[in-house]
Amino acid sequence: MRTNLPFRSWFYFRTGFAVYLSFLIAAVNMIVTVYYLAIERIDALDPIFPDFTRWAVTVILIGVPLAIFIGWLHLKRSPAYSSEIDVGVEANPYYYKLPPGYWKEALVPVLLETMKLNIKLLNKESLTEGEVKSLKDLQGKLQNLIDGGRIDGRK
Repeated sequence: MRTNLPFRSWFYFRTGFAVYLSFLIAAVNMIVTVYYLAIERIDALDPIFPDFTRWAVTVILIGVPLAIFIGWLHLKRSPAYSSEIDVGVEANPYYYKLPPGYWKEALVPVLLETMKLNIKLLNKESLTEGEVKSLKDLQGKLQNLIDGGRIDGRK
């Protein structure tokens, strides 16, 4: 993990900055800029928005539900989201190979051993001691996962 720390930190920085800090700054900037450069200078809007607070509350009360609705449309009704997922699948190497962890250490080896055992059963062969030990090791890993532990044996 130490060798990955700079890359992990860069990922966390980008996520925190792009999702949270930039969003907050952009939202406040939009509310302030629109009010002081547009709303305040239009006399017809003065009775509706006599001060910045009323403008900000109105924008938040209308903008938040509108943003939620637009986000819902993006995820549920737009082909854009499915295209984003397609790109993510194409870029993620673990869609084409086994991811580390319980898939590589327990579940897929169990499938492989099951196939080997089925072939042996069909050929009426007996198990070797190494095969029995391998099966017991896999059984222990799976039991640890079922009990809420990790694949490396820790809880």
